[in-house]
Amino acid sequence: TGVAGFIGSKLSKKLLDLGNNIVGIDNLVTGNKNNIPKKIKFYYGDCSKIKDLEKINFANISTIYHLAGQSGGAISFDDPVLDFKYNVESTVNLLKLSVKYNIKNFFYASSVSVYGEKKFKKKVLENDKCEPLSYYGLGKLTSERYINMYKSFHNLNACSLRLFNTYGPNQDLNNLRQGMLSIYLSQALKKKKINVMGSLERYRDFVHVDDVVNAFVSLKKYNNHENCYNVCYGKKTKIKKALKLIINNLPFKVSYKVKGKTPGDQFGIIGDNSLLLNKVKWQTKYEDISIGIKNFVTSYLK
Repeated sequence: TGVAGFIGSKLSKKLLDLGNNIVGIDNLVTGNKNNIPKKIKFYYGDCSKIKDLEKINFANISTIYHLAGQSGGAISFDDPVLDFKYNVESTVNLLKLSVKYNIKNFFYASSVSVYGEKKFKKKVLENDKCEPLSYYGLGKLTSERYINMYKSFHNLNACSLRLFNTYGPNQDLNNLRQGMLSIYLSQALKKKKINVMGSLERYRDFVHVDDVVNAFVSLKKYNNHENCYNVCYGKKTKIKKALKLIINNLPFKVSYKVKGKTPGDQFGIIGDNSLLLNKVKWQTKYEDISIGIKNFVTSYLK
């Protein structure tokens, strides 16, 4: 699900390359139909509407990768009901169908937003208390809990990947309300000026999309998953450093200013990824943020 989106399209291409047959669904609200690999059987539809999902023949499906949903903390304040619909109802609908059709695997794209503010903690662990700061984070946490309950009552090999701040090639630079680094790069390319919403001292655990895709692909090899895994590098990058790396990889001068703030924004958070590394044998390529951002910026300059 979310097959036309930033991560969903990259995951589907990787799964195709590995010899899988893919059925994809997307409502194209934020996804781009041009992102969808041609070999995929695509359905236009909304996962929060059961009638749209029933267009699909679930009888031959072995694994659901659920990446559809509204994916912005700030956007969730505009319409909490719509956020709930896209992020929670869609999950419950798919869980019901998983049980009905005896689908073995259910893997969900959750978010670092479930944790809330953890700026005084060195690294967050999966069993740390979750106190979301946005309706988006609350919806992701609620979906996780539905998955865990279905998992306990049914024979479902399920888990949630708590994706930390994901970035990389093919991110939508026209969407200026989600994806911190893509917002900065978009402004730099279009205006040669970046407006930073919040302190330069804020920090994130940025993770490259190719490594996120590798995490998802690895899941099917294992049974008896933990309920959730942090998908992160466990490395702190301050916003001022991320800005500098973006600007230094551009062939023209870019200025920036700090103005305003984003509702529900975390000041800083980094995660512990040992559970994912040990249980799923996660392979990473872009732990060095300087290499990752160079790859990111260069992909758009081309």
